[in-house]
Amino acid sequence: MIDTKANVARSGAGRDALVVYGAELTSRLFLGTAQYPSPYVLERAVKAAGTEVVTVSVRREGAREKGGQRFWEMIAGLGVRVLPNTAGCRTVREAIATAEMARELFDTDWVKLEVIANDDTLQPDLFGLVEAAGILVREGFKVFPYTTEDLGAAERLLAAGCELLMPWGAPIGTGRGLANPYALRTLRNYFPGVPLVVDAGIGAPSHAAQAMEMGFDAVLLNTAVAKAGDPVAMAEAFGAAIRAGRTAFVAGMMEVRDMAAPSTPVAGTPFFDLK
Repeated sequence: MIDTKANVARSGAGRDALVVYGAELTSRLFLGTAQYPSPYVLERAVKAAGTEVVTVSVRREGAREKGGQRFWEMIAGLGVRVLPNTAGCRTVREAIATAEMARELFDTDWVKLEVIANDDTLQPDLFGLVEAAGILVREGFKVFPYTTEDLGAAERLLAAGCELLMPWGAPIGTGRGLANPYALRTLRNYFPGVPLVVDAGIGAPSHAAQAMEMGFDAVLLNTAVAKAGDPVAMAEAFGAAIRAGRTAFVAGMMEVRDMAAPSTPVAGTPFFDLK
């Protein structure tokens, strides 16, 4: 776990790294790999974003058999960390089996854990999520749990051994941004030393910048880049927005005021009587 402000004070904003499960990351953008027009566009988008972590759905790519194997080989050639995910899993047993498969395929103990409760919103099943997280941690996995802003679930996930939380911004693929900024801010304030990654629902670079300005440690997104008119340019835009948001948070944002405050002081300003 890290204290973001303390980490920045030690390293300086130019070398402000995010540390998760002992790995030091200079990019705070995690990028999904689904729905791109072509593998070539995906490869260029990953490079344009400057990301060091990409997520891969084991179930989706595995179902493609030979095509999936070529896809995995392409991902391995990108020179980035692979964060397999259990997307589409609706039971604890299913999620655990998928995580174990991912560990063999990618030779990594990192896993983004998804246990879905509702088909319309893809909202996480918090009860199943906590149960699966506990089992996987005991099996040696480093779990990145896809969760909500629920404080109780967050406490249980941390108690189960997760060192990081991934609360949703909005339902997956909606592009609505931060649907409940009050709850997200509360979560951020409640766990000041825990890395928090906003995951899902991000639709525009401004949404990502907002999350970073609130003090979140990173953002994970997929659809907003993959489905853009120009995914490569959009990946670059998100990378820049996340860096800007993080820099603003570290610099110290001004407090919001209820009343106007003149930017030019009036004390000592001469007044002329033109009559």
